[in-house]
Amino acid sequence: MFINQKIHLNAAMVFTFNGQIQAAREVLDPKFMSLYIPVYLFAIYDSYRSAVDLNKVYLLAQRENGRINVFNIGALEINYLDKRKPWLAVVWSMGIPSVGQLYLHRLVLAGFILISTIVIVWQSNFILALHELILGHVRTSSSVLNTQWLLYLPSFYFFTIYDAYVNTIENNKLYCDVQKRFLIENYQPEGHILTIEEH
Repeated sequence: MFINQKIHLNAAMVFTFNGQIQAAREVLDPKFMSLYIPVYLFAIYDSYRSAVDLNKVYLLAQRENGRINVFNIGALEINYLDKRKPWLAVVWSMGIPSVGQLYLHRLVLAGFILISTIVIVWQSNFILALHELILGHVRTSSSVLNTQWLLYLPSFYFFTIYDAYVNTIENNKLYCDVQKRFLIENYQPEGHILTIEEH
């Protein structure tokens, strides 16, 4: 985001989409241009590599029947494992980005998302543009928008919704797994194997 701000990439994209190629060239700052592509490609590579490593760790934990901490009190938050509704996480995130993460008790991430949302909305003049649009002043609404900041909003907004939804589903899977292990260890008669199908 820092590099994007330095080279004015979002503003250049808006000019390009509108066919104003010369304006796009003028707005771009070439000093940081060479940094953008390596950082972007490394972020893609690192997220893929991390996902593969985490999947391997997950398989090892499943095979070893690893213990899962279902209750934790920390300096910043109290976390406990319970079942939550994915659609509710989506609705909360659609209302205000970060509330879906609060619903999942991910306080640090929720704080980061809330602060980032406030900065993006403030810098893009989104609220002022929306106000002008409601009043029927379409040209004024378009003119007050800062397109460089505004283009961060869609990807950031939809990512927070996706993140809340996916993490709710994964938490629910973890909850079912812990529940299944607890019932097998404490209530299954010795010598009798009871298979439980996952839903």
